[in-house]
Amino acid sequence: MRILPSFLALTLLLPIPVAPVSASAPDAETHLPAFTEAYRETAVRMLATGCPYATWAAQGRHFLFFDPAGDGQTAEVFGDLNRASRIAILVPGVATTLVDFDRGLGGVARRAPGVQGRTLYQQLSKRDRDVAVISWLGYDPPDGVGLAAATEGRAQAGAKRLTTFVRDVLRQRPDATVTLIGHSYGSLVVGLAARDLPEVPDVIALGSPGLGVGHAADLGGAHVWSALAPHDWIRRLPQVRVLGLGLGRRPSSAGFGATALPTGGVEGHDYYLVEGSATLRAVTDVVLSGGPRHAEATHVY
Repeated sequence: MRILPSFLALTLLLPIPVAPVSASAPDAETHLPAFTEAYRETAVRMLATGCPYATWAAQGRHFLFFDPAGDGQTAEVFGDLNRASRIAILVPGVATTLVDFDRGLGGVARRAPGVQGRTLYQQLSKRDRDVAVISWLGYDPPDGVGLAAATEGRAQAGAKRLTTFVRDVLRQRPDATVTLIGHSYGSLVVGLAARDLPEVPDVIALGSPGLGVGHAADLGGAHVWSALAPHDWIRRLPQVRVLGLGLGRRPSSAGFGATALPTGGVEGHDYYLVEGSATLRAVTDVVLSGGPRHAEATHVY
């Protein structure tokens, strides 16, 4: 007789609410249930979907929602969200799919939202146990560098979902401080959402092509932090917006009003949250205290 993994066995034994809230990606019509309830409902759904998602659930990992349709959507939690006083929400960029959530685009682990979230949490938890990180793939990123990636359409839809998600998190953790972190096209999602989230004090843009605004002051009061490495290919994108094409000014551009974060050890576009990078250390500082402790991260673009 085959013995089920302990988490799987426990999940199957737990009662399911008679009228459960959908565990699919949240939007304007769907709100998160209590975190522990969301974990359980999502685990059951992942187990029913099969590998590799059943394996993720059986390992005891925590996901707030899960939808395998299309390119797929999910959000993984690292840390104890029920007690965290500081919460970082990480939003990935173009070509990110559910299939690549854990392995990374092209099988490159540093590109995986699951790996990035885990790495950031490990750095944060060395200094403060009351923290949590959420790797949020709650929107449909563009497939690659093309027309969709050069416009705000996907980001606008994602920003609406992210805004609802952040408010749901804060409804359950009203005393927590949320920091939004966007990588690449994900920073555009974060920027568009921040305008409607005055309760978010800090926005971090990593390798950003633009935040959807012309100046940091247009983000509803959030302090904007930006890291753009010397060898990041994003630097080659034109800073224009014509007839809906283009993402406007990068937050790293002169006069935007963002505070620069150090990029030592960042070899390119996908290396900002790699262990050992100066940017990872600085991001940790911002999440924990609202500002970096590194002298090189004090000037404003």
